[in-house]
Amino acid sequence: MEENHPVKKTNKEILWEYTKAIVTALVLALFIRAYFVQAFKIPSGSMIPTLLVGDHILVNKFIYGTTIPFTDKRILVFRKPEKGDVIVFKYPEDPSRDFIKRVMAVGGDVIESKNKVIYVNGKPVNEPYVQHTDNYIRPRELDARDNFGPYTVPKGKYFMMGDNRDQSYDSRYWGFVDTKEIKGKALIIYWSWNSKKHWPRFDRIGKLIN
Repeated sequence: MEENHPVKKTNKEILWEYTKAIVTALVLALFIRAYFVQAFKIPSGSMIPTLLVGDHILVNKFIYGTTIPFTDKRILVFRKPEKGDVIVFKYPEDPSRDFIKRVMAVGGDVIESKNKVIYVNGKPVNEPYVQHTDNYIRPRELDARDNFGPYTVPKGKYFMMGDNRDQSYDSRYWGFVDTKEIKGKALIIYWSWNSKKHWPRFDRIGKLIN
């Protein structure tokens, strides 16, 4: 009766197998990052209290459709961005930077602010997620922080605002976001680090972003 002995692999063969495994893993990771899910870190406080500085989030990149490489066209669109969605997009004034804000109005909507109250199509918006840190109301002659509009949002564009309303640089100052600039919808906080206390925020891990 013959015994089957394993064939000993050469160092070259072992190295080649490891290389194939690593390359496959990298290609898969890049594919997932490009079309499905991408991780982002929150660097500023413009979305407090929804998102804190040091939150690490996952963004759903396929819900609004997959971008065809080297074009602005999207396929397999499950749905378009809706009012209330928290989304990541390319900053219109510097596309190399990513911003995260909340959709306040979509194409065809009329949006305005009266003394910090946001109105869309003439109706005040219920905003339980908003934080105000300054009771002073700035007149529209000073800037657009508390009073602006009415503006009609063009088709294919979105009006974005931060939840930390008095401390957010958003569409009030630099205008609309185009559909092609949108990267995806914020999904979940997978890690959170308090840099001041040098300690994880365990209570935020796994929190869905709404």
